[in-house]
Amino acid sequence: MAASSGDPEGGGRYGEDVFRPEQEGEGERIDFGALAYDEITLTRLRALGVGPGWTCLDVGAGTGTVSRALLEELDVESVLAVDRDVRFLARRPVPGLEVQESDITAPGFAPGRYRLVHARFVLMHLADRERVIANLAELVAPGGVLALSDAVDLTTDRTPDTPYTEVMRAMWLGLRATIGTDVSWVPSYPQLLRGAGLVRAAAELYVPPLTPGSPISRFWADTWERSRQAMLATGTVDDDTIDAALLYLDSDECAALSAGMITAWAWKPGPTV
Repeated sequence: MAASSGDPEGGGRYGEDVFRPEQEGEGERIDFGALAYDEITLTRLRALGVGPGWTCLDVGAGTGTVSRALLEELDVESVLAVDRDVRFLARRPVPGLEVQESDITAPGFAPGRYRLVHARFVLMHLADRERVIANLAELVAPGGVLALSDAVDLTTDRTPDTPYTEVMRAMWLGLRATIGTDVSWVPSYPQLLRGAGLVRAAAELYVPPLTPGSPISRFWADTWERSRQAMLATGTVDDDTIDAALLYLDSDECAALSAGMITAWAWKPGPTV
């Protein structure tokens, strides 16, 4: 879940103003998210036919759980794992995994063409997202697929007010103001993929269950702690509200929806190369 990020609307950057990789426990936070979503991601990639002989680009690869699973479980030929900070990737090398420290928003980012280009929880933190999607589409080889996953906020004005919903709303507001995170456009992924010249676009939504001590609950707890100052700056919550939400999240009283993950994919026209 680590992101390669350009300068977003909020003026800050993922990994610098919030979610710094050198902060103690950041790799563990990312891995909690991976535990919640990796099985879903791999099931989808397997259904798309990803497997032996495929060359893959994993953008914003974080701690590398998807990159390594592509090699070890789906038996792909090779994976280039890219992130702005590769300290977590470098700690866990496996055969077939190449690690590259790069900013995908930088001019000239063009590491080659791949049968699979994958990014998860990356574009939601970036500015100029349509341009980034178009650039990623250019990296897909003919007959290959671009698969993008990002969060979708499921709180609405009809969602009952609880400490959980108050803090989730404050988190999205705070991250948007601080580092430009914006999930409001994520449901438009299929149209954006079509606009980038890809075909056979489709999408699905997964919502992990919130249960005490589950990976996703621990992920949100750690995420709230790391974004606490950004949430407080919105003026919509205080420390007591955040603390109450943390207790609620880890209790049997919790009856809420996690933010979901939309995965969308589309194919590059042409014969497979």
